[in-house]
Amino acid sequence: MKDVAVSVFGREEVLPEIGAPWALDALLSGDGAWEVEIGFGKGRYLLHRAEEQSHLRFMGIEMAAAYYRLARQRMQRRSLTNLALVRGEALYVLAAVLLPGFASAVHVYFPDPWPKIRHQKRRLFDPETVDLVLGLLRPGGLLFFATDHLDYGSAVQSILESHPSTDVAVLPGLWPDGARTNYEMKYETEGRSILRLQVTWRPGAEPAPLHPLGAPGIVAATCGRLADWDPPA
Repeated sequence: MKDVAVSVFGREEVLPEIGAPWALDALLSGDGAWEVEIGFGKGRYLLHRAEEQSHLRFMGIEMAAAYYRLARQRMQRRSLTNLALVRGEALYVLAAVLLPGFASAVHVYFPDPWPKIRHQKRRLFDPETVDLVLGLLRPGGLLFFATDHLDYGSAVQSILESHPSTDVAVLPGLWPDGARTNYEMKYETEGRSILRLQVTWRPGAEPAPLHPLGAPGIVAATCGRLADWDPPA
């Protein structure tokens, strides 16, 4: 918890000071819709979009402290008052800090695929964690995803298509506004194959509390912890 911090124009706070869950309207004033980028890296897309769409509110989540500091410096130089930058581990922030259902769009571009089997539990998109990502979306909200790691992309696509509240579309080429990240620009130049998905949280769909493929593992883990728990006298 001590490693979670949030910066807006002119100030930075750490989680114990502001508590959780966050009151987002106190974090950034206004009534513009929220967009979230998870893993914003150097902030190329996030900063550009916040500057271009000043009527909207933006949040970026990044675990790497160096990238967070770089984006914070650029935010200050550009006087972006509609942007909040969060330093912290994404799944923790989604589970413990942010209220669900507030975002009109979520962006995830080229996340770490964690290709080794023993590391795959760290993936952002897994049947047991995907609900934390999708849970940010309000009805009708959009998730945008891209990866050059096609095995991981295929797994992500399958997870999203098997969710009962989502519609998934594969984009055949670049986004309408072109390459959105430095990685995407580099990989396009190199001719790498890239999977791009646009996912809609279906308007009027009943939100599923857990992905049907992930629920058994989560229930089993919870039961295991409870079985080992020795309540205080």
